[in-house]
Amino acid sequence: MNGRRVARLLAPVLLAATGAVSGAQIQATVTGADGKPVTQAVVTLKPTGNSPVPEGNPKSVVMDQVDKEFVPLVVPVQAGGAVSFPNKDNIRHHVYSFSAPKTFELKLYSGVPSKPVVFDKPGVITLGCNIHDWMVGYLFVTDTPWFGKTGADGSVSIDAPPGEYTVRVWHPWSSAMAEQKVRTDAAPAKLAFRLSVVPPPVPARK
Repeated sequence: MNGRRVARLLAPVLLAATGAVSGAQIQATVTGADGKPVTQAVVTLKPTGNSPVPEGNPKSVVMDQVDKEFVPLVVPVQAGGAVSFPNKDNIRHHVYSFSAPKTFELKLYSGVPSKPVVFDKPGVITLGCNIHDWMVGYLFVTDTPWFGKTGADGSVSIDAPPGEYTVRVWHPWSSAMAEQKVRTDAAPAKLAFRLSVVPPPVPARK
């Protein structure tokens, strides 16, 4: 059998294999009890059953400090990823966490710390500043590579391989997660979530 004949026979197989791993998209929209969009909600996808979750390639992310606030309020990061905490104010901050997945302190500093902080365990990390009590931020460390955060319109799109997933929504101002199961294919799957979100009282600045 000559090389051209082999190439013609293999071409359909290669195309089929490529199609088998092509991505699918999940479009999630999150609204509150009042029907308004919920921003800063983290949406995660985990395969159902015994399907393995690939480790992926955790990316480095940034949690800024601007005008004596953590910006943004919520930063999602894959487990194993590093987070940088640049201080963009003209005063020093003291960032800390007492949360079980990761306790750490970045003692009084300005500018950018020399090393980012690596978060290996999944869970919610609540951030504070030892100097400014009203400063609160959140890291959502997830053990899946498929996640995103809703924007001002309350929506987010996440690309993942075709399959069956459990989709969960988390927000720091909600007491419970919302959850749905979905099976994806080549067409986008559109999901709507309703989440009870209650903003905390605005703390006074000193």
